[in-house]
This record gives sequence, structure tokens and C-alpha cells, in this order.
Amino acid sequence: MKGVKVLRKNSNIYRIIDANLNRVKEGLRVCEEIARFVLDNHKLTASFKQIRHEIDRVARKVYPVSALLGERNSGADVGRLNSRGELQRSSCQDIFRANIQRVKESLRVLEEFAKLIDEKTALSFKRLRYKVYEIEKDSFKKVSSLPDHR
Repeated sequence: MKGVKVLRKNSNIYRIIDANLNRVKEGLRVCEEIARFVLDNHKLTASFKQIRHEIDRVARKVYPVSALLGERNSGADVGRLNSRGELQRSSCQDIFRANIQRVKESLRVLEEFAKLIDEKTALSFKRLRYKVYEIEKDSFKKVSSLPDHR
């Protein structure tokens, strides 16, 4: 692909990209499930799903799955056992807020590291990050009004 820089084999950048692609899609899926099953909101559900699929489409253009999986080393990941805070959720609001934050942070990481490979991909991740900001704003009142289900 014209303009796309190929990273050397064994690049930790692919590990970062792989981890953040997984993290962003997982976070979006959690938000999507809350929109679908808790809020019963078709528009928000469709928005989260559309962004999740768009991330896949953008990533597939530039990042070969074989390169991402080839560099994955979950068993040796030093951050794997650090789950402090992740086990403390008191409501659907907490779950939603934690996951929408995870999505925004992961999109920012993807945007920054895409700059090393392909400027257009970096701009796509930036555009998606701003879409998430808007969806977060649209969903804030709905999520905040949920009853506390402990």
C-alpha cells in the first residue's frame, strides 16, 4: 500500500497496536451491550456497533493480522496481572464510564502509533475518537439516570 511504512519484525509497536485494538473493541462491545440490553436504545446500540466495525475496517487495511498475532505475547505481558480498580464496579454506570474511557484512551494510543506507519490511518483513528466523544455525550444522561443495581 502506497505510503504505508512496514515495521521490522519483532516490533513492540505491533504489540501495542494489537493490545489496543483488542481493548478498544472490547470496551465498545461492553458499551454496546449496555445500550442494547439496559438502555434498550437502538440508536446508541447501532452507533457503538458501527464504530467497532469501522475500527476493524481501518485496522485491516494497514495492520496484517499475522503481524499482530505474531507479536502477541499475552502470557509474558507485565501488565496482565495489574487489575487493581478493574474489579471495583458498583453499577452499570460505573461499567459504562470505565469502558467508554477505555475506548477513548485506546483510540488515542492507536492514533499516536499509527503515525509511525500511515498518516491516513492515524487520522481515521482520530476521527473515530471524536465520534466516540459525541456518542459519550449523547449517552451521558441516559446512562446517568439508570438505577443503581448492586
